[in-house]
Amino acid sequence: MHIISPVLWQFLVKWLTNFALFPAEASTIAPYTDALYFFLILISLVGLVIVALLVFGFSIAYRAEKNPVATHIEGSTLLEATWTIIPLALFMVCFVWGALLYFRIYNPPTNAMNIYIVGKQWMWKAEHPGGQHEINALHIPINRPVQLTMISQDVFHSYSIPAFRVKREVIPGRYSTVWFEATLPGTYHLFCTQYCGTLHSQMIGQIVAMKPEDYQAWTAGSTSGASLAQNGERLYASLGCNGCHSGQADARGPNLAAVYGAKLQLASGSYVTVDDAFLRDTILNPSMHVTSGYAPIMPTYQGQVSEEGLIDLVEYIKRLNSNYRNQQTLTTSQVSPAQAGTVAPNATSGPGMVKQ
Repeated sequence: MHIISPVLWQFLVKWLTNFALFPAEASTIAPYTDALYFFLILISLVGLVIVALLVFGFSIAYRAEKNPVATHIEGSTLLEATWTIIPLALFMVCFVWGALLYFRIYNPPTNAMNIYIVGKQWMWKAEHPGGQHEINALHIPINRPVQLTMISQDVFHSYSIPAFRVKREVIPGRYSTVWFEATLPGTYHLFCTQYCGTLHSQMIGQIVAMKPEDYQAWTAGSTSGASLAQNGERLYASLGCNGCHSGQADARGPNLAAVYGAKLQLASGSYVTVDDAFLRDTILNPSMHVTSGYAPIMPTYQGQVSEEGLIDLVEYIKRLNSNYRNQQTLTTSQVSPAQAGTVAPNATSGPGMVKQ
């Protein structure tokens, strides 16, 4: 895909890397990003040389000694068209190239492994589906697509991994996503590139890319004993969500079994695809997403469930494939402090809306 020779390409990458001017290319998207970057540098240098030569040449050809009296020179339509069309063509090439790269970066493969990232002044918290938790670190396998679903608990942050050529804003109250596929084992820098307060410079970490077998060994030795979905099941039961969302015909809440990824009709008549962001927003703002045929009488859990608890609930609902599991949900009320704040004692319905 490189428009220059492979030998010259390797020389550029290795020379810049060895002189600490350029991060290693450690993901599948990195060569594509670097190709566009080098192309922009190339056309900038070519433009600089052309302008410098013209300025120098005109300074000599039209100096005062040679042209003591100014003369009028008629314009050239061909010349004006040339210096308009060529830059326009270059700009359009950069635009199309950049747009294709953008969509490639922000549209993850369907088989990508999902990891949740929670930003907070001043640390990064990673939540793996298997229940592994990390602070200011992220362990990932190489040669496997990884999607990060990210959110902030306080202010704007930005999750940046230079070696992977990815950076994504982390926004309060809204999920944002980015994906990558690491290609080289190693430890890489993680930065917050959005000024987020007095200790912004300390909001750093490391990305540990591992061989698949090493990653499997790490996950087996780092598990907390319960997956995010299992933690979500306990919180779901503690909040009494299965009392209204049982999946039975007379249930007061809509059926949540296999709802993830489905098209859902709202009371307004519009349709929405149920994804992570919709599930989270429905838990916090149920009256804004009333399912068709149900009344907006579900209480809000704003301020009652932590961001980690919301992630657990979303993971549980995503994996809720049958009403049998819903009806057999654990009745324990043991919820970790990280999952929930002060849960209202009269909260008897879970994520979704309640039927009339």
